[in-house]
Amino acid sequence: MTFLKSLSGRFLILTIIFVMIAEVLIFVPSIARFREDYLMQRLERAQIASLALLADDMIDEGLEAELLRNAGVYNVVLQRDAVRELMLSSTIPADVTQTFDLRDAGAWELIRDALACLVVPGPDVIRVVGNPTQEAGTLIEVTTDSAPLRAAMIDYGLRILWLSAVISIVTAALLFIAVRAIIVRPIRGVVDAMQSYAAHPEDARRIIEPSASVTELREAEVALRSLQTDLTASLKQKERLAQLGGAVAKISHDLRNILTTAQLFADRIEGSEDPLVTRVGPKLLNSISRAVALCESTLAFGRAEEPPPTLDHVMLSSVVSDVVDSEMLSAGEHPVTIEEDVPIGLTLRADPEQLYRVLSNLVRNARQAIVATGEAGTIRISAEETDASWHIRVTDTGPGLPPKAQEYLFQPFQGGARKGGSGLGLAISSELVRGHGGRLELSGTSAEGTCFLITLPKSVSAFEEAAE
Repeated sequence: MTFLKSLSGRFLILTIIFVMIAEVLIFVPSIARFREDYLMQRLERAQIASLALLADDMIDEGLEAELLRNAGVYNVVLQRDAVRELMLSSTIPADVTQTFDLRDAGAWELIRDALACLVVPGPDVIRVVGNPTQEAGTLIEVTTDSAPLRAAMIDYGLRILWLSAVISIVTAALLFIAVRAIIVRPIRGVVDAMQSYAAHPEDARRIIEPSASVTELREAEVALRSLQTDLTASLKQKERLAQLGGAVAKISHDLRNILTTAQLFADRIEGSEDPLVTRVGPKLLNSISRAVALCESTLAFGRAEEPPPTLDHVMLSSVVSDVVDSEMLSAGEHPVTIEEDVPIGLTLRADPEQLYRVLSNLVRNARQAIVATGEAGTIRISAEETDASWHIRVTDTGPGLPPKAQEYLFQPFQGGARKGGSGLGLAISSELVRGHGGRLELSGTSAEGTCFLITLPKSVSAFEEAAE
C-alpha cells in the first residue's frame, strides 16, 4: 500500500491504465476492420467459386459443394447487367437472421456490428452483400455461418490483448525507471535534505546544494537553499539574542538585589551633615534608583544556561551570615526575624558565590511573602549532613504558596508567588543547585508557612559530572 501511495507507484499505475485505454481505442477499430476483411474474403472466394459456373454452365453437385465449402458460404448470388442470378447453392441449415451490406458501411456501423458479433453468442446464418472485385458485376451476395467469424474474431482479439498487455508492461516499466531516475530520485534527495536540515537547522553544513538536472527541480532546490540560508542566519541571530537576553535577565535579577542593599546604605548616609555627602548623596540615590529600575525592566528577557560551579570547601555558617546580614538590612523596620541553625564548622563542597545567590533568593522570597501580609514572621535557615549529602532548609512562617505558583514553581516568568514577581529567582536557584549535582525542591507549604530543601551530594563523581 505504501508503494501505491508513492509518486512512482501512482505514475506506474496511471501509465498502465492510459496505455490500456489507448490499446482499447486501437482494439475496437482493429476488430471491426478484421471482421470486414473476413467477410470480404468470403465474398472474394465466393466470386472465384462462381467463375467455375460461368466457365461451364453444368457442374456436378460434388464440385459445387466443394466450391461452396472452400469459399465458406452456403450460396452465392451474382448480379450482372441488372440480372440477379443464383450461381452456387446448397441447403441453408437455418433462416437468415441478419443482412450486412458492406458496400456503403461507415466506420461506426462496422464497429457496432463487430461488437454485436462478439457479444451475441451462438451460430447464426447471415447474408453479406458487397461489390464484386475486378468489376465482375454490380453486386455479390452470399449466406454464411457467423460462428466461424466470431471464433476468428475472438482469436484475433486475444492476440491483440496479449500484445497490448506486453506493450503496456514494457512501456510502464521503461517510464517507471525513467521517472524514478529523472524525477522521483531528485525529489527524494530534496526531501532527505529537508529532513536532515529540520533536525539541526542551525547547522549550515546541512543546507542543500542544488544538483538536479531538471529545471523545475533545480529551481526548487535553489529556492530551498535560499530559505534555509536565511533561516539559519535568523536562528543564529535569535539564539545569540536569547542567550544575551537571558544572561542580562539573570544578572539584572541579582544586581537589583545588590543595588537595593546599596540603596539602603545610601539612605542612611543621606542624613549626614557633611557638606560633600549632602551634595553628592541625592545624586547617588538617584543613580542607584535608575539602576534598580533598569534591572527591573530587563527581567523580561529569556533565560540562559549558568556556567559550571567553581567547587571549593565552603564554611556554610559564613555564607548564611552574609545572607542574613544583607536581608536584615533590607527588611528595615518590618517585623521579620531571621534565625540561623547551622552547625559550627559545617563545611561543604560548593561554589560560594552561587550558594550565596541560592540562599539569598530563597530568604528574600520568604521575607517578601511575610512583609506582604503586614504581620510579624520568622525565617529559619537550618542545615544538617548525612553520609551521602548535605541538607539545607529555608523555612518561613509566611502565608504559603498559591496553587498557581506551585504548579510553575521553578519555571522562569511563570512561578512568581507575589504580584509583580518574575519567578526568575527560584528558576535561577534551581539551575544553580542542579549545577552542583543536587536538587532544590519544595518540602512543604501551607497557611502556616513554606519550607524549601536544598540537597547537595557528597559524591565526588557527582560533583565532577555537574561541573562538566
